[in-house]
Amino acid sequence: MLVLIPAVLSTDDVASLRAALDGAGNAWVDGRVTAGHQGAAVKHNQQLAEDSALARELGDRIVARLERHARFISAALPDRVYPPMFNRYATGNAFGSHVDNAVRLVPGTRGQKLRTDLSATLFLCEPEDYDGGELHIDDGDAAQSVKLAAGDLVLYPSTHLHRVNPVTRGVRLACFFWVQSMVRDPAQRRLLLELDEASQRLAGTAGDERTRAQLLNCYHNLLRMWSTV
Repeated sequence: MLVLIPAVLSTDDVASLRAALDGAGNAWVDGRVTAGHQGAAVKHNQQLAEDSALARELGDRIVARLERHARFISAALPDRVYPPMFNRYATGNAFGSHVDNAVRLVPGTRGQKLRTDLSATLFLCEPEDYDGGELHIDDGDAAQSVKLAAGDLVLYPSTHLHRVNPVTRGVRLACFFWVQSMVRDPAQRRLLLELDEASQRLAGTAGDERTRAQLLNCYHNLLRMWSTV
């Protein structure tokens, strides 16, 4: 299931990040440096060096926003978040169809690993700033192309094949990262999200408070049953 999460970053947040990325200079490197064997053959973009001070600073700022974003927490049920990374697609760049590595080594740790349950792309350019560059996600039964406003995020299961279509005009800037969720199964995460959303909608009405309490009870008992922590 794809989950669109609007306004993870404010307009001011995006402008600040864009200014920093525009001035990154030599910190931009070939995007294939972090690609696996499968991805390296089809990846043509630039990436902010993962070990650069700028990447760490900007990534920390984004994680701080995610920690306060209720819809992200509800949809991802994050256990751990991979340090956010940043990519740049100039005209002619693309990333062909691939699936993300199932397990990643967390940089700056002594061999700590993260299971990639969910993939996330946070858009840092407005759709009219560039042509092409859609994130195309194929879940086996259907496919969706995603091109969101700056500051908006899409979250989707890392098991899905996906690609970034060629950019034909302008520059596409984005942040991307992975989430190890407390709930590994995507169907279980979807049920929990739907329960949480129903409970929140009920809270905004004159509905029966006892009914809402029962929904919350079901939610937390299922989370307790399915959580890996």
